[in-house]
Amino acid sequence: MNVYAISDLHLSINNPKPMNIFGEVWDNYLGDIEDSLAAVGDDDIVLLAGDLSWAMTLNEAVPDLEYIGKYPGKKVIIRGNHDYWWNGISAVRAALPSGVYAIQNDCVRIGDILICGSRGWSADDKTEDGKRLFARELIRIQLSLDSMQKMRKEGDKVIFMIHYPPFTAQFEDSAVTELFEKYGVNAVVYGHLHGKACRAKTYIEKHGIGYYLTSCDKVSNRAVKIDI
Repeated sequence: MNVYAISDLHLSINNPKPMNIFGEVWDNYLGDIEDSLAAVGDDDIVLLAGDLSWAMTLNEAVPDLEYIGKYPGKKVIIRGNHDYWWNGISAVRAALPSGVYAIQNDCVRIGDILICGSRGWSADDKTEDGKRLFARELIRIQLSLDSMQKMRKEGDKVIFMIHYPPFTAQFEDSAVTELFEKYGVNAVVYGHLHGKACRAKTYIEKHGIGYYLTSCDKVSNRAVKIDI
């Protein structure tokens, strides 16, 4: 079983939005992503770490969900900051096509891989509102990790999906990375960062945990293979 990840697709299947206004890297980006997934097998996993759709309502997002449902493998999604259509996990799960799983402060098992997830918040936001949101998201992240811990068996591997970078812009540790270390997470997949100007590394390792940035425009619209 292989694990791949790609995020920040910003889909608008029924109401196309020209993403190439954000740069040439977005030209035919969905075709490039599809090509990169050609080798994915039915038993493999594809992680999508947020900002899946531009839709404002769940009904509007259904064509986008159906689109990723056609990707090969088992797909797992979390909410990003632009996923305004994500309104209640029960409703979201009821709308998902077969083979697509949504995580919200909990965990899903696929074989011997446990996948946790939460949106997160910027560790660099030091405004009062930012500190409040970060603290709230920290609770949600711990809920997901606690759910995983109840399911964990010897030999299991743990991947955490989070939309926002879990560390500071200088790649310094945060309360989030400390939780990942405490709970023995094996790999972390995140997105959110876009554009040539943003400070980003597509892979770093901290305290034995691999951190993978998977925003599609930062990884040349190629699904990233996650080593665990």
